[in-house]
Amino acid sequence: MSKVVPHSFFTDFDINLFKGGKHFRLYNKLGSHLTEVDGVKGTYFAVWAPSAKSVSVIGDFNYWTAGEHQLNVRWDGSGIWEGFIPGVDKGSKYKYKIHSNNNDIWTEKADPFARFCEQPPQTASLVWDDTYNWKDKNWMVAREEKNGLDRPYSVYEVHLASWKKKNGWESLSYLEMAEELADYVEEMGFTHVELMPVMEHPYDPSWGYQITGYFAPTSRFGKPEDFKVLVDALHQRGIGVILDWVPSHFPEDAHGLGYFDGSHLYEHPDRRRGYHPDWKSLIFNYGRNEVRAFLISNAIFWLDQYHVDGLRVDAVASMLYLDYSREDGEWEPNMYGNNENLEAMSFLREMNQEVYASFKGVQTIAEESTAFTGVTKPVHYGGLGFGMKWMMGWMHDTLEFFKKDPIHRSYDLNAISFSLTYAFTENFMLPFSHDEVVYGKQSLLYRMPGDEWQRFANLRLLFGYMFTHPGGNLLFMGGEFGQSSEWNFQEGLEWHLTQYDFHSGVQEVIKDLNKMYKGQPALYEKQFKPEGFQWIEYNDQENTVISYIRKGADPKDDLIIVCNFTPVPRENYRLGIPKISTLKLLFNSDDKKYSGSGMGKKTVKPSKTAWNGYEQSVLMNLPPLGVVVYR
Repeated sequence: MSKVVPHSFFTDFDINLFKGGKHFRLYNKLGSHLTEVDGVKGTYFAVWAPSAKSVSVIGDFNYWTAGEHQLNVRWDGSGIWEGFIPGVDKGSKYKYKIHSNNNDIWTEKADPFARFCEQPPQTASLVWDDTYNWKDKNWMVAREEKNGLDRPYSVYEVHLASWKKKNGWESLSYLEMAEELADYVEEMGFTHVELMPVMEHPYDPSWGYQITGYFAPTSRFGKPEDFKVLVDALHQRGIGVILDWVPSHFPEDAHGLGYFDGSHLYEHPDRRRGYHPDWKSLIFNYGRNEVRAFLISNAIFWLDQYHVDGLRVDAVASMLYLDYSREDGEWEPNMYGNNENLEAMSFLREMNQEVYASFKGVQTIAEESTAFTGVTKPVHYGGLGFGMKWMMGWMHDTLEFFKKDPIHRSYDLNAISFSLTYAFTENFMLPFSHDEVVYGKQSLLYRMPGDEWQRFANLRLLFGYMFTHPGGNLLFMGGEFGQSSEWNFQEGLEWHLTQYDFHSGVQEVIKDLNKMYKGQPALYEKQFKPEGFQWIEYNDQENTVISYIRKGADPKDDLIIVCNFTPVPRENYRLGIPKISTLKLLFNSDDKKYSGSGMGKKTVKPSKTAWNGYEQSVLMNLPPLGVVVYR
């Protein structure tokens, strides 16, 4: 049997960068790489295991026997073991058998840099490469213009395994989704797709958030190049792709990153900082240079190798605070005596700086649920450097308001208006995500009060309000047609519901809102700037009505939005407007084509009657539980 041949992909410069935590293309060096040495084809392996006494590559090519292919440790103190094994070909299964200097512990680990993994519950890594021919040049060239913060962001959040099932139980493949999902998203008019974690993970109920293969698209739906086909197909339809990315924690599975070389290599050694009590998982050691380089290389990998347009960073709040989900005595303050995780903050800043410096037209989005300041401020201004942040407070307040019986909403109108007191402190994205339709919370539709007609009217109103509120938008799959049941990751969406008028009506609402959002500059040009919004009336408790203006760069593009949060039609409702101008109806959530009542005027003419602080006003007919948008 062939033996390990000494060989290296690393230069001294690479090693210095790695030790300093500044090597952000590690995927080109570590892991397994098909190559040729002295005319012989095979695979080069390299793994970081500084506490190891020995490291063997075991696999189907050596009957999983330790010691047959023992890697060589580098002489430079980097802790990297490497070597070339002749004859190991694409598709070969392998792991690393590590004998630790720490109490003679043995571990058997999947490759942290593997590009492809066995399908769970199997856990081996696969030697892999692909020479995919991308066809998305038009998108990539124009991405900087299409993906900027002054462009529409209407995001469809998708869990690939449960979006649609075939044969009643089987998930679609990447290649099938490249047709069906791409066609559907284009038809619905969304600008982006956000995919819940596609990285390899062993446990389906984790929804992908407990990752063991950070550099491998899950093999559940096909090969890595098949996932590239899906991204490519979306790009060819002008749709951006955002990936959920999880640098906050990882599982303790035996083949994963935990206790990798018999030591706390990737996780923080202090359980107060290295163990997550909520998720029973391990927390990365953000202060260790090589771990920072691993994580930032991973962020860069998906943007580089898979043409991804954005990363939604999961559970940022859990990274920022040392006392997150911990009681007194379960955490230790930082050097300044407070609860901020300075190493995690430094890591996030460096990650964002590297991402934005390396790629034009991409965005990073923080799922951060606290009032931490400066999440989307540039790093050089002391911020974390994200492009956007999920507006969790808006989501919570809005859903709490909408679940109330309309008779009680007049007393809580400030729950709707309050978001505008802080809406421009960050670049906010408004999320109705998967977290809002699980664990007994019910579907969005069944969180709405009233009879069937009122539930659907409320849902259409909710979406109309969401799309006209400043900020980007995100909607979890199923919400766009009023799914009745809570989301179940084991089942497909209830697509059969779209044959019914109420559900297809919601679908048409989303199509028209997406069309309006993309077609009206007032809704996106200044969506993160205070000068893009102006109240007309935020405290009409008697009628439970709010009204506001959205503004673009050109005043001719300004829109007037009025929301009636009760099932009582408001005829001849007087509204002040900033100038004498006939108003033309752009959108009415109560339109008959959406299964509404059809109330509302197509055009509204002004009079010289002063109202709401303006010298002129109009009389409108406001539909029940409806939102109208006029230009």
